[in-house]
Amino acid sequence: MVEQTFELTITKGILDRFQEKLNNHLVVDTAIVGAGPSGLVAAAYLARAGKKVALFESKLAPGGGMWGGAMLFSALVVQKEATSVLDDLSINYRDYSEELVTADSVECTSGLIHQACASGAAIFNGMCVEDVMMNEEGSRINGLVVNWNPIRRLDMHVDPITICARTVLDATGHPSEVCKTAAAKNNITLNTPTGGISGEMSLNARQGEKLTVENTGSPFPGLYVSGMAANGVYGSFRMGPIFGGMLLSGKKTAELILAELDKDNG
Repeated sequence: MVEQTFELTITKGILDRFQEKLNNHLVVDTAIVGAGPSGLVAAAYLARAGKKVALFESKLAPGGGMWGGAMLFSALVVQKEATSVLDDLSINYRDYSEELVTADSVECTSGLIHQACASGAAIFNGMCVEDVMMNEEGSRINGLVVNWNPIRRLDMHVDPITICARTVLDATGHPSEVCKTAAAKNNITLNTPTGGISGEMSLNARQGEKLTVENTGSPFPGLYVSGMAANGVYGSFRMGPIFGGMLLSGKKTAELILAELDKDNG
């Protein structure tokens, strides 16, 4: 009989806890794809409201493009109307102008990650979403098809697993990956000006920020879109290195999803 060593206990601890985490999130209220700023904010507010939330991030580190500020200058700017979100999530910032505050990009990003986890959301990093799940009528998205991102990168023929979700949030940023996949594979009509993915326009910071929040919503039953993905789906400007719209979009998405979930419960 092999003696149980300290190393074996370490390995069993990792396996037991991860299996527990995954098993507990095979069925969720909201599955979020992309753990950038809008996805993390949405997760924090939804989890605080008592909803079961899982985030799937293809990269090793959650946080999206927020880590690097702009051109790896580790500072970022946020409009003052979005500082309520920073206050809610206990993130420090400093006044800069009449319209803007600044924050440290590393502190802000790590703070969003911490608040999402501390609120009760589960983050699965290194996982990509291959596909969505549809109900039998093809009228609603009700889950995700997930795999390890290294498997996708190595182009290995390994089957995925599924996550059942009452609602799905596409927070994948510029690629709008979930919406693109859903539209292309199922020949569905999205609630957009073109009925499909309208495509991202070039940079206009003020309009891009405004439209990021306005475009946040549900382009198809069961599917929501936030952040830069919202502008990609609805055909609006990118905004560049300013993050207030992303924060407000995440909060708005959470409010919209909560309204749907609570209505269904009623």
